[in-house]
Amino acid sequence: MNVNTVGNQFCRRLKPTLSARIRTLSTIAELNKLRNTHQADANDVLKECWGNIKDRGKAINAYISVEDKDYLQQQASEAQTRWFKGMFRPWCLFMQSILKNSVDVSTEHPITLGQAKSVVDGVPIAIKDNICTERMTTTCGSKMLEDFESPYDATVVKLLRDAGALIVAKCNLDQFGMGSHNVHSHFGHVNNPKNTDGHFHFSLESLPSHQRSAGGSSGGSAAAVAADLCFAALGSDTGGSVRLPASYCGIVGFKPSYGRISRRGLIAYANSLDTVGILAKDTHDAELIYDLLSKYDKQDPTSMLPSMRERIQQEYADCYDTMDPDSLKGVRIGVPQEYRVKELDESIMEIWRMGIQKLQKLGATIVPISLPNTQYALPAYYILALAEASSNMARYDGMRYGHTAETTTSDLLYADARTEGLGAEVKRRIMMGTFALSAGHYEDHFLPAQKIRRLVQTDFNNVFCMPNPLLDDAVADLSNTSKVHAIITPGAISTAPLISKCIPEVDDPTQHTSVKSVDGFIDDVMTVPASLAGIPAITVPAGKSTVDGWPVGLQLLAQYGDEKTLLHVAKLFQS
Repeated sequence: MNVNTVGNQFCRRLKPTLSARIRTLSTIAELNKLRNTHQADANDVLKECWGNIKDRGKAINAYISVEDKDYLQQQASEAQTRWFKGMFRPWCLFMQSILKNSVDVSTEHPITLGQAKSVVDGVPIAIKDNICTERMTTTCGSKMLEDFESPYDATVVKLLRDAGALIVAKCNLDQFGMGSHNVHSHFGHVNNPKNTDGHFHFSLESLPSHQRSAGGSSGGSAAAVAADLCFAALGSDTGGSVRLPASYCGIVGFKPSYGRISRRGLIAYANSLDTVGILAKDTHDAELIYDLLSKYDKQDPTSMLPSMRERIQQEYADCYDTMDPDSLKGVRIGVPQEYRVKELDESIMEIWRMGIQKLQKLGATIVPISLPNTQYALPAYYILALAEASSNMARYDGMRYGHTAETTTSDLLYADARTEGLGAEVKRRIMMGTFALSAGHYEDHFLPAQKIRRLVQTDFNNVFCMPNPLLDDAVADLSNTSKVHAIITPGAISTAPLISKCIPEVDDPTQHTSVKSVDGFIDDVMTVPASLAGIPAITVPAGKSTVDGWPVGLQLLAQYGDEKTLLHVAKLFQS
């Protein structure tokens, strides 16, 4: 008998049963601790998540498609084998040294000293359904791509598979990422898994009639994490589509700097703004997944070059070296006055004030700052994003890509396909974007919006003490006490709104509401400035509203490329 056989038998004897703690497990870090002490098994973790999907999935409507159960079980078993072999690596080496004269250790029967591929090996993770996956359909939440099967995995999906993650499902979203409340999906809206009493409601019977939004467009990803359907999920963030749902659902939503994570395989909404983001319950988990995905991708022309990544590390090294791991001593946090907009709920203001006080207790210095062009960011964002969307959506004509109309006329072939295949919100945004790019309006709308985008970016450069690595002449100004390392703002202007208040009356006249199709745009006012500037931002749970008991998230921002400082502040804030 060779050493591998002995080790495998020993592993099977020590295979643990499902710990009661897994039923309330919240983070990847906790799971790894349990697995390292023989208290958790990848098969049991998958079983628990699968049970949650079966029990709660229909009520929440977070998933559009779910991976084959047998395939997932096979992947989980292989992951578990790697974990145990990794734990018994020292034992195998010891047995090899003791028994080398009596055990066949030739190259014909090599001893396998396997180990876990990464910290997410065997961990269930979900993917937003506008990120391409080879094994499941990629619908973008639209009838236009209802049956589309991608011939390849997106780079981020490939990296997760290579790391051993279990890709369990594809998450619901507003069609093509166009929306703030996940009510514009061809597959139905996503229900926030919480209720006004602060408890979770996981069945159709227990869901109240006054259902609330999970946020958009990554509402499916956020709801799946909040309802324990997976440990973490990937989303896309164009103007806040990861951070806004995170605030509504009481979890972490992290948007890295533009270019940090590959966009290859992310179906485009607005190319210059789209970013792959991470949704998790814990900032540590978001950082673990970010470290796996933040790689240069030569197949993505917008991917941050290795030379830029090295330059950022070198230029920010002095600040990183002086960072206290247990406090925010020496860190300056900015509070921008322009984020006190009139639409901001008083309960959100109160939690913002409490968040600022918490940062002070952690040792941070609070600095009032001004970002004067923030007031123009929202209109500028929607002009730019919709203009790019208009161009990107032109490919979906029923001939080259997407749904083919069931009944067509020879002269209206494209129009019929797009009328049937695209939702009302997508059509509205295409028309607005086309208007902004049309002759006579391009100079009046699109070009001024581009100028405002640069002014917004300049505002951030003026208040951060860290230099923007995209500027050759930028230098660090760490000693200037009027400049800051990070900024804190609200993550949203309110708690999760009622779904009935998110559906425009023109889309559902039976609602008899006065909701306009552009009313949802204002919900992005806190998140779009960071998207325009391309800087990293993260929404962290900060408490519950004293008015309705629903979660409230606060948003932290940092200089372009400075994820390390941002995550450091966020981890201490959440802890």
